[in-house]
Amino acid sequence: MSALLIGTVFGAIPAASADDSYGDGSTPPAGANDWECRPSAAHPEPVVLIHGTWGNQNSWDVLAPQLKAQGYCVFSLSYGRAASSVRGAEPGVYGTADIRSSAKEVARFVDQVREATGTPRVDIVAHSQGGPLVRQFLRFEGGANRRDPADNKVDHLITIAATNHGTTAEGLGFLLPTGSAQAPILGLVAKYLGTAALQQLIDSEFLRSLNAAGDTEPGIEYTVIASRVDRVVTPPEATFLAAGFGATVDNVWVQDLCADDDFDHGALPASPTVGYVVQKALDPSYIGQSCHS
Repeated sequence: MSALLIGTVFGAIPAASADDSYGDGSTPPAGANDWECRPSAAHPEPVVLIHGTWGNQNSWDVLAPQLKAQGYCVFSLSYGRAASSVRGAEPGVYGTADIRSSAKEVARFVDQVREATGTPRVDIVAHSQGGPLVRQFLRFEGGANRRDPADNKVDHLITIAATNHGTTAEGLGFLLPTGSAQAPILGLVAKYLGTAALQQLIDSEFLRSLNAAGDTEPGIEYTVIASRVDRVVTPPEATFLAAGFGATVDNVWVQDLCADDDFDHGALPASPTVGYVVQKALDPSYIGQSCHS
């Protein structure tokens, strides 16, 4: 399979968070990264925003100011910059590096937020790759403590179209050969699209390792948002999580709240319905419109 063909297959899929109207990731969204912000009694935990593959922190240019206006301390970063792939070398493109290394970046950033705000825990909103990345952070980089959930660094994880159980990438995952013949093709995928794209293919080694001990961590509250028109997480319900011991999971279909919501995978962080679900998950007393005509 040639690099051109791989690019064509993936090219039919919207970049997980990329949008030409967004910035290049060097400047936080409006309302984000005020390091003097102190959480209020109404919203006692800062909110950390984690973008997806090929995106950057400007994927949150819509949601970040909305959360700030509601009184949250909001933080974002651009992670996983790796110019070793064709896609990753493009300006403003992040989230192509090995997800395991990106999880370490997020771990350091969360600790910075906790120290700056004086809070033991944060809430996280994560899009696409951000979902399994944060789960990697929780399980393997100190984000959660299975022996003592009181030491968890995260209270609530909200994911938006997360590739929690992989994607077929419009069939590429099923078209790949098996056995030794697969290795050079996988190398080509990584070279063209980045290691993170390869790791999100269904049944990848990364996802098998991540999900081996179950989907969740004790003491963490999960809200998992899916869209029936998603063509990146395939099938879309593959994003849903099963609650393990000590965790709670709320799996939510966007179209159950707004049947006409047709925001595609990459644009979901800007969906008014998704924004409503996020704010309702962070604060059950939130009153807003779940569907905008």
